[in-house]
Amino acid sequence: MSEIPHSVMVFAAGFGTRMGSLTADRPKPLIEVEGRPLLGRVLDLVNDAGLRALVNAHYKAEQIASFLEGLEAELILEPTRALETGGGLKNALPVLGPGPTFTLNPDGIWQGPNPLSVLRQHWDPTRMEALLLLAPIQQTVGYTGPGNFTRDPDGCLRRSPEGSVYTGAQILKTTRVSEHDQDVFSLNAIWDQMIADRTLFGIEYSGRWADVGTPEGIISAEQMLRGEPDV
Repeated sequence: MSEIPHSVMVFAAGFGTRMGSLTADRPKPLIEVEGRPLLGRVLDLVNDAGLRALVNAHYKAEQIASFLEGLEAELILEPTRALETGGGLKNALPVLGPGPTFTLNPDGIWQGPNPLSVLRQHWDPTRMEALLLLAPIQQTVGYTGPGNFTRDPDGCLRRSPEGSVYTGAQILKTTRVSEHDQDVFSLNAIWDQMIADRTLFGIEYSGRWADVGTPEGIISAEQMLRGEPDV
């Protein structure tokens, strides 16, 4: 079994409730930023890194399926209910296969190096069960929450509101996911196990990252992409 990930699980099954009326007629991954759907921007990153893309879908899944037609991406349906991040990944494991995988949230915009390439460069399967890509608060755009994680000197993570922000990009081994006894669960449950065993690691992104989780986040991300100084 290869310890080098070759696939990316793109989480596109959620309801996007923070977007308000914008997601009444479309799933959040199809909301446009500077004329390009969020999902399209994510798939550009996957293709640029030479990786295989898998996309899960639940809310308005037929629109996700239509968007993916003709693209090099595989659709994984969650037909009866949204399974959250952990459950969604568990549901995809028969298609993903064994070994570690990238996961990527579509509601972020990156300005700088390809985040998938950054993670691949720093991935060390001899020490790590997961490697999360983080952004210092001052390098985020449109993000209004607290920090998520602080890195110890050896790179291990612990939870801290004073730390850096999880950007929605990671590499992780999937054994704990496959063994989880629930079908609907968050990857936070898996991360907490890894924190206890000191196998959850993080690396900080050198560029800027925009959180596109709200209508205001769309405006901030577009300002960042246009190079406007007041973002």
